[in-house]
Amino acid sequence: MIDHTLLKPESTKEQVVKLCEEAKEYNFATVCVNPFWVSTAAQELKGSNVGITTVVGFPLGATNSFVKVSETRDAIASGATEIDMVMNIGALKSGDFETVKKDIEAVVLAAKGHAPVKVIIETGLLETEEKKKACILAKMAGADFVKTSTGFGPGCATAEDIKLMREAVGPDIGVKASACVRDLDTARKLVQAGATRIGASSGIAIVTGGKGTGY
Repeated sequence: MIDHTLLKPESTKEQVVKLCEEAKEYNFATVCVNPFWVSTAAQELKGSNVGITTVVGFPLGATNSFVKVSETRDAIASGATEIDMVMNIGALKSGDFETVKKDIEAVVLAAKGHAPVKVIIETGLLETEEKKKACILAKMAGADFVKTSTGFGPGCATAEDIKLMREAVGPDIGVKASACVRDLDTARKLVQAGATRIGASSGIAIVTGGKGTGY
């Protein structure tokens, strides 16, 4: 259930290779890396069951749909198997729901048949009703998951937000909890609240019962 994550801008090739080795050892669902490192991850994970998640419109969500579509297509061509896109947060908060929906639809279409799309709604920047609306729009647009956070914005994944998101989208699509998931107890609470995927740089600590310090 864990996307083993390394999204720091200063991440090195050596660290990405290590991330992939750890993901194979602990049977994580995917590694989550920045687009530049997708081809490296694809080489390292060839022949394994570990997928490759990358991010689109990251971390602000404020690029145009054309850019997000281009990023998506390039990432898939490089070996990405899952796409985590940041929704247009400013458009949502402006009440421009059609733009938000079309932006997600464009990425979903670009990834169709190649990679499921997770939509990051950045819960720390949204009010309760905005969170609900974001989830509904993502589902309407054909997304496969809604996701709490980039890890670069304010706040952490909470059981309350996961419950709200799960109620908003129903049982048919995934809910990914990310940001501040650093131990098994936290991960379990989020799963009990409705999460079907965990994004964390502390994946090893989670599965071994330790306490992580990262994303």
